[in-house]
Amino acid sequence: MAAAGEEDDYMGDLSLFLPAEVSSSAKKVNGTKELPSARKTKRPKTLSWQERRKFEKERKQREEDEYTKSRLEAAIPETNLGFRMLRQMGYKPGTALGKEGIGRAEPVGLEIRRSRAGIGRETPEDAAARIEREVSERLRRTEEEMVVEFGSRQRTQWREKRVVGDYRKADAALAQLEKRETVEVKKEEGNEKEEAGEEEEEEVITEEDLHELLMKLRDGHFYCLYCGFQYESMEALESACPGVYEENH
Repeated sequence: MAAAGEEDDYMGDLSLFLPAEVSSSAKKVNGTKELPSARKTKRPKTLSWQERRKFEKERKQREEDEYTKSRLEAAIPETNLGFRMLRQMGYKPGTALGKEGIGRAEPVGLEIRRSRAGIGRETPEDAAARIEREVSERLRRTEEEMVVEFGSRQRTQWREKRVVGDYRKADAALAQLEKRETVEVKKEEGNEKEEAGEEEEEEVITEEDLHELLMKLRDGHFYCLYCGFQYESMEALESACPGVYEENH
């Protein structure tokens, strides 16, 4: 008896006599880990009936649009009643409509609209394209204005430099004609002032100052700065010199 008690008790493990589902649930209750093979797989989430209906509607619309466009690309067959009537009235394929051929040569285009917006109302795609065109056009105009402004500023600076240069030349010529100190002497005096610590204010020369100086040379000494010549009289100056300014020469 003692030897029999020491043998394995095959009735102690009831899972050997239970079905597989009952055995796995019993193991869960007992706190044991479930085997991977016994885990349930999740079914893939299917579309709802509203999504299926929307998807099917969009698919039909695409098919209808493609069919309509394919029919538009195909030419009207000669067996068509309307085509035969046009031929009887003198129409030739490939030419424009009308007796003198001044009408439309191509049929009126078709625009497929699926939105509920009214005719003439922009679609979101058209509105985005219009905004993009307006932005690019605004940038183009801004760049053109900047180029024009830069060119105007450059011309103004060049004009100011030329006026200053012509004024200094005219002043030097007038100094030589009047036997007074030249510009070089004035520069030496300016350098002495700088060495003494005196700041010389920058001289502002305008076109009016240049004109006044040129007229002094012409009226007082019969001299033209741009001709580089002193005439004998005012009559000789007016007859030989083309004008007061450099643009006249």
